[in-house]
Amino acid sequence: MSDPTRTSQSTRHATDPAAAAARTPAAAVAPTIRRPRAAAFRALLAAAALTGLLLAALGSPAPAHLLTRFTVQANLAVVLGSACSAHRAWTGRRPVSPRITGALLLFLALPALAHYALPAATTAFTLPEAGTPTAARVIAPLLLYVLTPLAALADWLLLTGPRGFRLSCAWQWPAYPLLHLAFALAFPAAAGAPPPTVATALTLALAICLLPLITIGIDQVRPAPRLHNNRISPQGIGPLK
Repeated sequence: MSDPTRTSQSTRHATDPAAAAARTPAAAVAPTIRRPRAAAFRALLAAAALTGLLLAALGSPAPAHLLTRFTVQANLAVVLGSACSAHRAWTGRRPVSPRITGALLLFLALPALAHYALPAATTAFTLPEAGTPTAARVIAPLLLYVLTPLAALADWLLLTGPRGFRLSCAWQWPAYPLLHLAFALAFPAAAGAPPPTVATALTLALAICLLPLITIGIDQVRPAPRLHNNRISPQGIGPLK
């Protein structure tokens, strides 16, 4: 007897339109939805982060040493991630994974928090202390500590759908910042910054662990942004509209 669960040779090699449609994956026939506004915003975010990095390098006597700073590493990742996300939004491809965009948002928030909440503590999470004030040394912190974190926050709240973050992100996102903090404590000379005090290290560790939980909680309850034609980045699984 023939197995009814197996596809017959005639069905497998059928060429009529109905059989061809049955074998075509849904992703191949789904309409391409381009998001030019989101693409333009994310391209500007990448440009702002790159400009801040270039100005920080111009204002530093040792630009290569800046690569050990968490601020520089985070903004380099934002340049790459935002450029990729802008390209995907412009071409209508699937958006970047929420695990990546959420991690980048956290990576931008930590240096800004360390810069403004711990102004007296110079750590590997922030840029080196500025010497003689110049235009580059004044503008670079504004771009890296203010503009890019706020732009990333606006991208998340206004251009992406809610409930894209999962609870597993609460232990995935802090992994690299905690490793960076441990490296700065164990090897301050290699990190290019004095070791943080116990109070500063505990404050940073607490922020690293709490910010993901706060972000995930907000993402679960925030309303979906309403844009033209509802063309937002579908980072969460929802009903068809």
